[in-house]
Amino acid sequence: AGLDDCTSALQWMHGQRDSLGIAKIVVSGDSGGGNLTLATALKAKRDGRLDQIDGVYALCPYISGLYATQPANLPSMTENDEYFLAVPDAGCDGGDLQSGWQLTDPLAWPYHADVSDLEGLPPHVISVNQLDPLRDEGLLVYFRKLLDAGVSVVGRTVNGTCHAGDVLFRTCLPEVYHASLRDLVGFARAL
Repeated sequence: AGLDDCTSALQWMHGQRDSLGIAKIVVSGDSGGGNLTLATALKAKRDGRLDQIDGVYALCPYISGLYATQPANLPSMTENDEYFLAVPDAGCDGGDLQSGWQLTDPLAWPYHADVSDLEGLPPHVISVNQLDPLRDEGLLVYFRKLLDAGVSVVGRTVNGTCHAGDVLFRTCLPEVYHASLRDLVGFARAL
């Protein structure tokens, strides 16, 4: 339902571009919203609607569904376990959420997209947090797949922060919050 809601919102915004004076549409979200951000772009490609998206900005994307197994190619899952987010104890067990083919469906878990799924996508930013267990699925895997697919992509690491710390702790870390906000706005303006 979440992906359908995002797709509907995207279609509505695209249909209202002129009346609302919208120059650029950037799909963005953090954590589970980062998953939906990336899945919305993948679905738009599948549906032949990539013209509706000018850019994609995913913050600390929750995208692998591999939290019960903690694979070796994702060392941040063990290095950063329990820095704000515990894996798999914090409900990060993809097996609880979905079963069967959905565990590797890129629209459910974008980490599993092939390079061919990513070719032709609009410019991306993958922003991760240094102390996040999910860091490597976004930066080590998805970012690199985007590069391999020829997508214009920037990887960004917010040092010294836990999962979504740059957007969650805006009062405690105003400089970090504003830096992330400036980066998102700068990305949109540069498109």
